[in-house]
Amino acid sequence: MKLNELQPAVGSKKSPRRLGRGTGSGLGKTSGKGHKGAKARSGGGKRPGFEGGQMPLVRQLPKRGFTNIFAKEYATVNVEALEVFDEGTEVTAALLCEKRIIRQELDGLKVLGNGELTKKLTVKAAKFTASAKEKIEAVGGTAEVI
Repeated sequence: MKLNELQPAVGSKKSPRRLGRGTGSGLGKTSGKGHKGAKARSGGGKRPGFEGGQMPLVRQLPKRGFTNIFAKEYATVNVEALEVFDEGTEVTAALLCEKRIIRQELDGLKVLGNGELTKKLTVKAAKFTASAKEKIEAVGGTAEVI
């Protein structure tokens, strides 16, 4: 089988309903919407979560917690991901973004200690876990807090 030979299974595809094309089509006049009412009108129907006038579940449940608007969100990277760099490289959040190891810098970079590191690197980040710092320094590298 080749890519150009792929096609849907027989009977799995239906052509779209052509509405309002005469009574003989079976979908003429009211176009399958019945007579009047909210569902027959354009833009009609109920909004999501509407329960027919009953107090919606979302409003029955109590509010919980809050979002701290001052919370810092760090981009995280494991020690094993730093293995792609050459010996003696100065690793920064900008460099990791460039190499697509992290998506964006956010409020800073935090280095986690998962995996092994075999190269001597200078890592500059906002935070390090104890195990990450230990692994970087064990191979002769430096972990600088910025």
